[in-house]
Amino acid sequence: MTTTNTSVRKAVIPAAGLGTRFLPATKAMPKEMLPVVDKPAIQYVVEEAVSVGLSDILMITGRNKRALEDHFDRVPSLEAALEAKGDTTKLESIQAASNLGDIHYVRQGDPMGLGHAVLRAKQHVGNEPFAVLLGDDLIDARDELLSTMIKVQAQTGGSVVALIEVEPSQISAYGCADIEETDLDGFVRIRKLVEKPDVDEAPSNLAVIGRYVLHPAVFDVLERTEPGRGGEIQLTDALQELSAGTGEGYGVYGVVFRGRRYDTGDKLSYLKACVQLACDSDDLGPGLREWLPEFTSSLVK
Repeated sequence: MTTTNTSVRKAVIPAAGLGTRFLPATKAMPKEMLPVVDKPAIQYVVEEAVSVGLSDILMITGRNKRALEDHFDRVPSLEAALEAKGDTTKLESIQAASNLGDIHYVRQGDPMGLGHAVLRAKQHVGNEPFAVLLGDDLIDARDELLSTMIKVQAQTGGSVVALIEVEPSQISAYGCADIEETDLDGFVRIRKLVEKPDVDEAPSNLAVIGRYVLHPAVFDVLERTEPGRGGEIQLTDALQELSAGTGEGYGVYGVVFRGRRYDTGDKLSYLKACVQLACDSDDLGPGLREWLPEFTSSLVK
């Protein structure tokens, strides 16, 4: 493999899932387009990538995901109607989505897992490190994560995953990292990744969440990775090989995130994310925070 460009310029956002946890709402609408307060969840993810300079974005989509493309495209007739009404606030809000960055789309085709989705980005990414952002995890714009991961990738030359500390009883819902400390502050080295371990077999309480900064060596590994859990090509399996090997692009590191994260992966966590972000908003927050104690106190125990 030739020497890679160490500057991360591109982001890959897998968005080809069927969204079955949210049926029937997602029967005809992509899960990524479900609104979180006043924006679809996918827009938060794109905004996060753009905020750290990753304006070249590849979205991995699937059948019935055309609404994603439409959302980030211009709608001249709507813009003209809002302009004629003098509604500059709404006009600016819809123009913001279409001006975020240079967004490309490729279909995954067969739903063969996250590893397969990432592999579909090989031609677009080329021979340089890149970020992967999963739409189920929203990172608060006030907290730093992706920029730190990009720095760690440049420093180590390997791949980097985001980790959070969870209650030990919850670790079986996540990928889990077996880690060792490094001589440098801010990140750990990952010895092994275990997908959804039993509580009594988990090597730590550090869970992998949906942010990665990957060396392009991952593509070579994914091409020879056999289907694993669920009959799918798992990104975790490829990262496990990278963590155990040596050479350019090998080595996997973790950044432990202690900021605000909103999980939209299931109905309950999605509702919690909506409430949390609405409470923090300037327009809805004051009224919602005032009403919530009144509502919760009225609930039957």
